[in-house]
Amino acid sequence: MSQRPVQKNILITGCSSGIGLISALDLHQRGYRVIAGCRKPDDSSRLEALGLTPLQIDMDDPSSVEQAIESVKALTDGRLFALFNNAGYGQYGPLTSISRQQMECQFSTNFFGVHQLTLGLLPLLKANGHSRILNTSSVMGFITTPGRGAYAASKYALEAWSDTLRMELSEHSITVSLLEPGPITTAFSSNVQQGDHANPVENPGIAARFALPPEALLPKIRHALESRYPLRRYPVTLVTYAMAIAKRLLPSCLMDRILNNRSKKS
Repeated sequence: MSQRPVQKNILITGCSSGIGLISALDLHQRGYRVIAGCRKPDDSSRLEALGLTPLQIDMDDPSSVEQAIESVKALTDGRLFALFNNAGYGQYGPLTSISRQQMECQFSTNFFGVHQLTLGLLPLLKANGHSRILNTSSVMGFITTPGRGAYAASKYALEAWSDTLRMELSEHSITVSLLEPGPITTAFSSNVQQGDHANPVENPGIAARFALPPEALLPKIRHALESRYPLRRYPVTLVTYAMAIAKRLLPSCLMDRILNNRSKKS
């Protein structure tokens, strides 16, 4: 009698909605054992009802991250195939309206929590062998616009961190990839925290015209996890591709004019 293959364990953070939820459900259907991270108890109950293994984790709280690390160790028997660092939010507003505390919170969730969680789970990834780390960055990981400096800074940091980690882990058969989505139709924009409530930063009208549903990321996520040769970066949406090309080809003064003008249009 043949034995069923052992399920591959994957932890995905930010599974309450959007990219995290869509990817968790897709990977669950593909046979993974998905540990779905979320902040709220109500979301945990909902994720469990969908067949996922919920895990409460607040990326802004070091003790919550540490507790989650211990829980993952117990849930996986010390072996983790993949870590998908997806949780994050946007702190918008002119830099002159962003306090130090707000900037620290932005980095705490989008960057410091990722660093703590990944380092805490590295022994599990190494024990599994041929493991994957996937980090959700953004088109704002390599360009920025007025009013989005805090968010972009956290994603720029994540990109540099991911590049360094990839090189440092190359001898351990652990790959590190970045997702770089442009405008995606999720609750991200409605959850943005504004530094200047009297003058909120709005997404330009062109963003909505080129926005894609979160399902558009699924082929990239599958490739990052299942391909023998995962890519270092997975751009998603025409906006991301166009901005990557423009940044390589255009002088900085022209890029500033394009991005500054575009950000002012609603």
